[in-house]
Amino acid sequence: MSETVTTSETTKLPREIWILVGASFLIAIGYGLIGPALPNYAASFDVGVTAASVVVSAFAFVRLAFAPASGRLVTKFGERPIYLWGVSIVAVGTLACALAAEYWQLLLFRSASGIGSTMFTVSAIGLLIRISPAHLRGRASGLWGTSFLLGGIAGPVIGSALVTVSLRAPFVAYGSALVVTTVFVWWKLRGSELAARPADDTTPTMTFPQALRHPTYRAALASNLANGWAVFGVRMSLMPLFVTAVLAKDEAFTGIALAVFAAANAAVLLLAGRFADRRGRKLPALFGLALLGVGTAGLGMTSDPWLFLAASFVAGVGSGALNPSQSAAVADVLGAKARGGSVLAGFQMAADVGAVVGPLAAGAIAEQWSYGAAFGLTGGVAAVALLLWLMARETLPPRDGGEHTAQEVATDNCCPESTRQR
Repeated sequence: MSETVTTSETTKLPREIWILVGASFLIAIGYGLIGPALPNYAASFDVGVTAASVVVSAFAFVRLAFAPASGRLVTKFGERPIYLWGVSIVAVGTLACALAAEYWQLLLFRSASGIGSTMFTVSAIGLLIRISPAHLRGRASGLWGTSFLLGGIAGPVIGSALVTVSLRAPFVAYGSALVVTTVFVWWKLRGSELAARPADDTTPTMTFPQALRHPTYRAALASNLANGWAVFGVRMSLMPLFVTAVLAKDEAFTGIALAVFAAANAAVLLLAGRFADRRGRKLPALFGLALLGVGTAGLGMTSDPWLFLAASFVAGVGSGALNPSQSAAVADVLGAKARGGSVLAGFQMAADVGAVVGPLAAGAIAEQWSYGAAFGLTGGVAAVALLLWLMARETLPPRDGGEHTAQEVATDNCCPESTRQR
């Protein structure tokens, strides 16, 4: 069969994908809304810097701790109901934060929101896999990632304006937006056959140990950990300190550097997704990891602001090239018909572990040795993931729509010669 897609039916993404993309944008905007307010809001309860920081960390910790349970819930009840319950929990928790009268209430409600967050994150990935045609998975992943990134850029801008009204205002706005998002997704997907799991579904459940037998899944775990370490961890924690201590620039320059990274990331996501659907998942993953590692290590090797911005750009391109391909590869391993919530949860947890461990490890090294060594370590983590991707198999499904099953992965015989990288 020709690899050229000629009909609109095979090149258009289902409308359900666009619904998830729109919801992702709204959720990301809301998440960014409370970013500027949360530390100061916690401090307003007459607590110290450490206690205010605990509120921020508690959300990430609960997300990480509850991820395995979220995977089991998705496997048992399906993606759509867990997605709706997850968004609803975050909505209620956020609105409750706005009404908190004491510090412990804020900590409790924000921590509970982390449970809902991991529920809708794991289920959203599962829905993307279930809804996306196999040959459009990279494009769908790129589109979903772009929407979340753009929402994350717009959110802090709006949040900064709301803070001038009240420290509670961003939480009211975010909670209200999540209520609207829940109703919107429920209304649009309530009759969707693509989003619903068949009542007589007897497809096999893929377990996390089964998926670990696949070299590409192991590589995706490593690359997602490296991405979480570099992008969600070190970039947000160490870059501002480096800008002040080494470059002798203010917070405005830090914002410019973060914006350069985000712009490069957004510019590449959709292109990388299309490439992954046409040429395979492995090449853009390798390319992305190489650029992410070089760019991140380069951040700590320069004292020139322009070179620092150039390194931020390179790292942003690398992360943008990596994300759609690794997400699509995980979807290929799992397969549209397989039930594997724990597989998706493990993939998400890899990024969360990187985001938690990365700043701690890099921060300790920067304090004991140098910023260059800290950024170099981060680049080294990306290099290790690159080595695993070199040993990974190409998982791009054949054009006839055939896919591999959980049983094939369990026996490590999931990739016939026709689908391996040539």
